[in-house]
Amino acid sequence: MTNSPADFDVVCLGEAMALLAPEPIRPLTDGTALTLTVAGAECNVAVNMAQLGARVAWCGRVGADPFGAMIVDRLSDAGVDVGCIQVDTTLPTGLYFKDPHGGTVYYYRNGSAASAMGTDFVDGMPPAHVVHVSGITAALSPTCSAAVHDLIVNRPHHGLLSFDVNYRDKLWPVEFAAPVLRRLANACDVVFVGRDEAHKLWGTVTADDVRDRLDTVGTLVVKDAAVGATLYTGDTAVFVATPPVEVVEPVGAGDAFAAGFLYALRHNADGATSLRLGHLLAAGTMAVTGDIAPPPSVEHVNRVLDGF
Repeated sequence: MTNSPADFDVVCLGEAMALLAPEPIRPLTDGTALTLTVAGAECNVAVNMAQLGARVAWCGRVGADPFGAMIVDRLSDAGVDVGCIQVDTTLPTGLYFKDPHGGTVYYYRNGSAASAMGTDFVDGMPPAHVVHVSGITAALSPTCSAAVHDLIVNRPHHGLLSFDVNYRDKLWPVEFAAPVLRRLANACDVVFVGRDEAHKLWGTVTADDVRDRLDTVGTLVVKDAAVGATLYTGDTAVFVATPPVEVVEPVGAGDAFAAGFLYALRHNADGATSLRLGHLLAAGTMAVTGDIAPPPSVEHVNRVLDGF
């Protein structure tokens, strides 16, 4: 990875929401007690990386409400820099409910504070070696779409651009999302995409098919759930199988994988090692009901980075 003058290892841009989920696992219809935590693809990446010891900032907008205050406090407590966060006194913080019993999620984010982000917000982001964003942010509103386009296509920041496709059909229809997400992904340096979502978007079947669609990406990771992940760099492909794990709830695992991969990449690890660290963090997240799991031990992370 090429170094550039920067304040942070990674800066993440996106929406953070208040997540409510039953603990222990019960259907939401039972009316049981809910645990309140923080969620959101890019902030999940930020917290996971901070837990590993990276210098991370999260940039986004929250409402001037208890949920927004909680998000700022929780991210700060996790070691994530929150100096880039804007507080909106008019629009609310988005909410997100999990029903682990049915494997369903419910978003309440229309008109959220984050949806008002625009290109001026991108201009105020601090410098970083890596800037990470996802396709979710591009789907939140026309101004968010313009902000992500500016960040990726116009490249006002000099760090590597990391992009998780993260297609959500509840946010935008596939016929509109497919060309936009392909164009954005092909303009980035590091891209994460699930084989299943690539099939929905572009009709691809295999990881090699996905590579054909995203042929200008320098570092492409195609994740295939319980099968494994394939890394494409140039004409080289590396595959690492997914380790066995008992899945409690899978949401957030992709974000944890991206965090582990980017952390390893930032430490100049090879492709297979980066995939293994991604799998390690994803496995931890799938074992809990929240979006973020406690980090693996420093010794475990170092063993992975050292190839053991």
